[in-house]
Amino acid sequence: MLIDTFHRVHDYLRISLTDNCNLRCSYCMPEEDYDFTPASRLMQVAELEAIARVFVAKGIKKIRLTGGEPLVRKDVGEIIQRLSALDVELTMTTNATRIHEFVDVMWEAGVRKINVSLDTLNADTFLFLTKRDLFDRVKTNIDLLLAKGFVVKVNVVVMRGVNDKEVLDFVRWTLTETLDVRFIEFMPFEGNRWDQEKVVTWQEMLDMVRNEWGDEVVPIARKPHETVKQYRLSGGKGTFAVISTMSAPFCGDCNRLRLTADGKMKNCLFSKGETDLLGALRLGEDIGLLIDQNVQAKAMALGGQFGVGLSSVDAGTIVNRSMITIGG
Repeated sequence: MLIDTFHRVHDYLRISLTDNCNLRCSYCMPEEDYDFTPASRLMQVAELEAIARVFVAKGIKKIRLTGGEPLVRKDVGEIIQRLSALDVELTMTTNATRIHEFVDVMWEAGVRKINVSLDTLNADTFLFLTKRDLFDRVKTNIDLLLAKGFVVKVNVVVMRGVNDKEVLDFVRWTLTETLDVRFIEFMPFEGNRWDQEKVVTWQEMLDMVRNEWGDEVVPIARKPHETVKQYRLSGGKGTFAVISTMSAPFCGDCNRLRLTADGKMKNCLFSKGETDLLGALRLGEDIGLLIDQNVQAKAMALGGQFGVGLSSVDAGTIVNRSMITIGG
């Protein structure tokens, strides 16, 4: 088992397959003309499987495939098939632009839960945020996932003055569709021009919803390790939630570890340090020992880089990668 010095058991691994993406969201990717990692420096299929097997042997029970956009990787179908043979729950986070090409592959591999990143329900705003005119395709593919029987969560990064006025529209969507909308507080990463004034907090979002629906907003009890504060509207088919990383962190029972597309292990989204598992694997070294050491070095909260509350965050002093090179 992977247990850190704060007695937290880690059984959930997020694996980034690529830092490439076919969208250009500014909060994730620093520049339009971005230098993506060369293919030779990425984990190859057999290497990715080998590293994943070591994690599973150490107690990982769930693996989420992320990116960049995982479905732009040419060998993603083979990766899904290989990892589906492991004794884990296999899931994915995607922007859904290519879901229609892989929906059958994922279903056959036993994938049943998909998170879709979608920050607006307005086609013009989508174009502004992503620099790509693909809103209709994403929306159609979400409908396809629901029709096929997948459990769908929609991740929405909320930014003041950009899409905060759409919070109620997203919540209204849960009245008629069996999906979970998850609002994410805007977080600081290298190159994403984070500003605390752009952060719409959990409490602000909840106040918006309660001002509209009042007592119809029903809280849902938190389960262990959940990152969300979850609710539903009375009579609604779906749910909505807030990931309150900036205003009310949830690090106390964190069970998550991360593996970047170039094979670096991070024990927290905000951790300064990384452990080069891919380099060690290629040299024939024992990566199991490295994994144990990385977990033992995990900070109590937020990578040890800032405290609770927006006033404690100085984006200029945070040492980290851009979001796209960490993995969503």
